[in-house]
Amino acid sequence: MALSTTSDTLRNWVIRYTFFFLGLLCFGLGIAISVKVKHLGLHPWDVLNVAFSEKFGWSIGTWSVIVGMVLILISLFVSRKYINIGTFLNALLIGPFMDFFLWMDILPQATYTWFDYVWLLAAMLIIGIGGGLYVAGGIGAGPRDGFMLTISDRTGLSVSKARISVECVVLVVGFLLGGPIHIVTFLYTFILSPVFQVSLNVFARLREVLCEKGPSEAKV
Repeated sequence: MALSTTSDTLRNWVIRYTFFFLGLLCFGLGIAISVKVKHLGLHPWDVLNVAFSEKFGWSIGTWSVIVGMVLILISLFVSRKYINIGTFLNALLIGPFMDFFLWMDILPQATYTWFDYVWLLAAMLIIGIGGGLYVAGGIGAGPRDGFMLTISDRTGLSVSKARISVECVVLVVGFLLGGPIHIVTFLYTFILSPVFQVSLNVFARLREVLCEKGPSEAKV
């Protein structure tokens, strides 16, 4: 579904950035919940961030920012096509949002029972919804998505193959550093992808309803 961003009014910009920032906030909350039950496994990028945190210190969110900025720098060096203000905001904010929720200490602790799977599923749903919400805002792709799109362009691989290749490398590095890998790690994509797609479709339609029509769109 195309998301028009041309000739936006002030109202449209407010709606778009509200979607974007609420999406990042949800994304950070979802990751924070999943970190609480990390013994079940994490998404490859979070495996890497947790591994860095446990190996070298600093918070998980801080490493999320560092990794995101490194990916942006690499993408800028290779191609600036997928880098914009939204990419930087994504890299700089999701980590601190996650750290904030962990610092508040309001999230449930791991019980090492079946109930942890319920919380992990909730985390995946929140992450998927958050992803769809911030993408529906049309502000820009995240650093990891931009990096994988850049890899896809440069190598000729499909986006899905580029994503699988990159995340496999990330997973191996995270594993070697002692990151939390479990069977759930390999299920993330199968659960997150459909939730993200449904969420994106819903919020994209909602944005179209809420936003004012531009001059070209208003013509019959």
